[in-house]
Amino acid sequence: AARALPSAAASLPDRAASLAAALLLASSLALSPLPSSAADNGATDVSNQKITTGGASTLQSGRTITITRGVNLDRADFGGQKLKGVAFQQSIVRDANFRGADLTSASFFDATIDGSDFEGADMTSVNLEMCQLNRANLRDAVVREAYVGGTTMFTGIKSIEGADFSDTYLRADQKKYLCEHPTAKGTNSVTGMDTRESLMCKN
Repeated sequence: AARALPSAAASLPDRAASLAAALLLASSLALSPLPSSAADNGATDVSNQKITTGGASTLQSGRTITITRGVNLDRADFGGQKLKGVAFQQSIVRDANFRGADLTSASFFDATIDGSDFEGADMTSVNLEMCQLNRANLRDAVVREAYVGGTTMFTGIKSIEGADFSDTYLRADQKKYLCEHPTAKGTNSVTGMDTRESLMCKN
């Protein structure tokens, strides 16, 4: 699994610098391993800072990716940003703005994303295992082929109107909850898929 550079790391202009940073990461982890989980009193507070190629980067298959493991991103603004493959795992991401963002293959494993706004975001193949989506807004989001575990909690979700859940496997109780949600209606503006059809609701 990819490991995160300290959040204070500067943005790296080229791959050579990225490689140097990755080597620094390996040595720093040997001395001080990252915490296994994110808590309010332990996560690094970088709220409202934009994540591009820096902040916390490493190399994977020859390309730079961004990791934010164990980071406090409460109320951060990622609206419209390209965040493909970014790992927000075990981070605190409450009331953040992801409207219209490209979150393809991003990971929110064990992250706190209560109240975050994903309206119109591309969440294809996103990892939502162990997430709680209380107050989260998935209106018009593309949530195709997403990884949803049995510990993913949709209880209290704000809206799924127009969301496309095609090819996302849901447990029977999760599917029932979403199909009975008052916002389970509408058509996705990008894929043209009906929300209830994508969830395979009975009626």
